[in-house]
Amino acid sequence: MPRAAVGRRDAHGPGIQRGAPTPPWMRWPAPVLLALTVVVQLLTPRALDLSFLLAAVPPLAALAYGPAATALLGAAVLVLLNLPRYDLGHPGESDTATVAFVAVLSVLFAAVRARREAQLVTVRTVAEAAQLAVLPPLPERVGPVRCAGLYRAAQRGTLVGGDFFDVRRGPHGVRALVGDVRGHGLAAVGTVAALLGAFREGVLDERDLEGVAARLDRRLVTDAEDSAAVAAAEGFAHDASGELFATAVLLEFGAGADELRLVSCGHPPPLLLRDGTVTELAVTPAPPLGLGIAGVAPPRETVVALRPGDWLLTVTDGVTEARDASGAFYPLAARLSALFATERHDPAALTDAVWTDLVRFSGGVRDDVALLVFAWER
Repeated sequence: MPRAAVGRRDAHGPGIQRGAPTPPWMRWPAPVLLALTVVVQLLTPRALDLSFLLAAVPPLAALAYGPAATALLGAAVLVLLNLPRYDLGHPGESDTATVAFVAVLSVLFAAVRARREAQLVTVRTVAEAAQLAVLPPLPERVGPVRCAGLYRAAQRGTLVGGDFFDVRRGPHGVRALVGDVRGHGLAAVGTVAALLGAFREGVLDERDLEGVAARLDRRLVTDAEDSAAVAAAEGFAHDASGELFATAVLLEFGAGADELRLVSCGHPPPLLLRDGTVTELAVTPAPPLGLGIAGVAPPRETVVALRPGDWLLTVTDGVTEARDASGAFYPLAARLSALFATERHDPAALTDAVWTDLVRFSGGVRDDVALLVFAWER
């Protein structure tokens, strides 16, 4: 989202513009045209007839106002056209009837538009509630960790896509999840919701991150099998290219030690910021979730010692695979030191700085993007 930095700001997407979607500037053309036409007509010779411009006032009003205001402006036009004192072109009966007909159509159009806008506001409000249910705002601090996140969906007009993250405190410390479902947009939202639900249960139930990863993997395998069964029952061929899988990295900040435990399932490793130096953490790789990794290549935890003042940045491939006009990939690690030097006191400000720099570099991101920053302050 929106600005979208999470913590003190709005949630993870571009946010919801509450109220009517009509831009404020759209309210000016109709009254300005009405006033300007009358003034110019009164100040110019009678030979110059500008009264035809008044016929455009009701349609312009219908674009920005409701039916009542549109009818009022239409009535004002008809009155001005027929007041001899203003001498606005001396319209005939046919001209007056034409303007009146246009005004009536404009009122009807304004009524339809106002109703559609009200429906759109309702839909957008429901979409915002769904977004907050799937990706709720992160608190500024979870236990000994300050955190902030930023999310941008690639599909225009959507608030949630295929990337996801969450941070939860449980009996084994603070656990976090950052991941990327295959595909993006509305088709991936259901999978994202299922994974986040499984993660939140795993935070409470599983003793280690390997167990959490296995739970997420089982969730995707089960959902894929159910989808295949439904497709078979309905007579559709199962599309192997549509199998569910996701990359993810799980992190655990120990409740009793200055250490980080992490499991990476096909996901870009986190970056550690320490004393102005950026280091890509070496992790034991595992296949993506949804491929039955528990029985094929079980994930293994990597343990990293932490120091007070260490920061961590985790991203999805919407960041690492962004390119500029020449085709060069975004050099996140190389740019992160300079960005951190200016935003080293606020995790939310660092997520904003990375996003701004990414957009400046690439000219526009075409994939879902998720950023999550942690500041270890034990």
